[in-house]
Amino acid sequence: MSRERYEQQLRELQNDLLRMGAMVEEAVGRAIQALKDQAIDVAQEIIRADDLIDRAQYALEEKALTLIATQQPMARDLRSISAAISIASELERMGDYAEGIAEITVRGAGLPLLKPLIDIPHMATLALQMVRIALDSYTHHNLEAARGLGAADDAVDALTDKVQRELIGFMLKDPQSIEQATSLLYVAHNLERIADRATNIGERVIFMVTGQITDLND
Repeated sequence: MSRERYEQQLRELQNDLLRMGAMVEEAVGRAIQALKDQAIDVAQEIIRADDLIDRAQYALEEKALTLIATQQPMARDLRSISAAISIASELERMGDYAEGIAEITVRGAGLPLLKPLIDIPHMATLALQMVRIALDSYTHHNLEAARGLGAADDAVDALTDKVQRELIGFMLKDPQSIEQATSLLYVAHNLERIADRATNIGERVIFMVTGQITDLND
């Protein structure tokens, strides 16, 4: 295989990863909007569409492993291909979190929201910004952007703490709110985990570029 064809396949792998990232971003965004609108039909669509994200991960992994087996890439190329496999796994789990949020919407069908959602959508916005930054840092080998994900994750963690305190307050004041408050706690947890996984991608990017293992949550 010519070097030109090999580099084209590396670009295709990167593009597959970015398409998968776009699928995940859409799923998370729609899941939060469905929760706000109590749109059961949209939530059910998100649940069904999770299989598409799963299949995208498997297809990308197969393509990456084929490249490794046939081209035996060295050093930086090998780290880039390995990073794509790892990042795809992180994105697949984010898709699962979106599915989990959609399932909460379905289970709560017919019940009014405990309160207007403000902080949770803000958490989603911050987490998805992190995902976009993480994928952009992979595409452009941007170490500064990757390292900045640690501070961004701290902002999401702070919002998570705020939401948890507020929802626990609801439960203490009104035991009848426990079920709905618990569901919203689960939503906040899923968004926090999306941010954590975006940070994991940043750590993988740093390793890909430098070969150094970094913990952005220190």
